[in-house]
Amino acid sequence: QVQLVESGGGLVQAGGSLRLSCAASGRSFSNYVMGWFRQAPGKEREFVAVVSGGGRTTDYADFVKGRFTISRDNAKNTVYLQMNSLKPEDTAVYYCTAVRNNWGRRAADFTSWGQGTQVTVSS
Repeated sequence: QVQLVESGGGLVQAGGSLRLSCAASGRSFSNYVMGWFRQAPGKEREFVAVVSGGGRTTDYADFVKGRFTISRDNAKNTVYLQMNSLKPEDTAVYYCTAVRNNWGRRAADFTSWGQGTQVTVSS
């Protein structure tokens, strides 16, 4: 298991940008597939993006394609979510997640979770 700590959330106007970071502790970070999910009030947690251990393979939810970019720096044990052209409907708590030797879009596919960071987009 890895421990995950997110940062970088905040309040931004529609059309603005934010970059979320997730720092992981533990060994063999590059062996973990890393993902981002989000949860808005009254809604279920939903998949946002995922990146492979080496960083070369990514997958995105349709509603963020072309706006968000997931990346990782294995030397720093950190995964990022660059969010551009933010919309009010992107307002949610964003969670970093990790799993070893797996891949998926479901929350149940992942084994480690951060505490979340709030992103609020004003109109």
